[in-house]
Amino acid sequence: MFSWFWRLRRGKAKVTLHDPWTKDRVARVKRLIRSLYNVVEELEDEFVEENRRFTPDGHLIGSIGEVVAAYSFGLVLYPAGAKTHDAESKDGKRVQIKLTGGNKGVGLSSKPDYLIVLQLLGYKFGVVYNGPGAEVWVKCSGDLDIPGQRQISLAKLRELQVLVTPADMIPQQRDLPDISDGS
Repeated sequence: MFSWFWRLRRGKAKVTLHDPWTKDRVARVKRLIRSLYNVVEELEDEFVEENRRFTPDGHLIGSIGEVVAAYSFGLVLYPAGAKTHDAESKDGKRVQIKLTGGNKGVGLSSKPDYLIVLQLLGYKFGVVYNGPGAEVWVKCSGDLDIPGQRQISLAKLRELQVLVTPADMIPQQRDLPDISDGS
């Protein structure tokens, strides 16, 4: 399966037909993400008496979500730091991608055309929401819990997901990776 791959060259995006998801690369990425979460568990075990949590978040978790979504949904990632949207589907739909390792919600800073929200629990990725971003944006809380971001709960996203028709979803090309073991 081929996907479009963006490259920056002299400040301009160049599109190349390229399939970056070789079997070896997929195995390596799964191993690296699993290793990262194993380190987090070990640190939390080591500092249990101090009640310390080591939470992968921010840019790290966002980037993991972006590459996992790109792999599973056949998306082309935009250069890091692109405003509002993180990727584009084969048919030109602009997509914002969110990943959470928690169970509360995600924050949006602007209205995306399409939105994919993933959740990582127990070394397994799952899709919380896949569909148009406008309705999600309307349902976001106006309270800016994080400066510049409007929050929406995972429960609300799941409620909205049942209203999305398959035609309004970004088609999934591959299963989400399972990082629970070495396979």
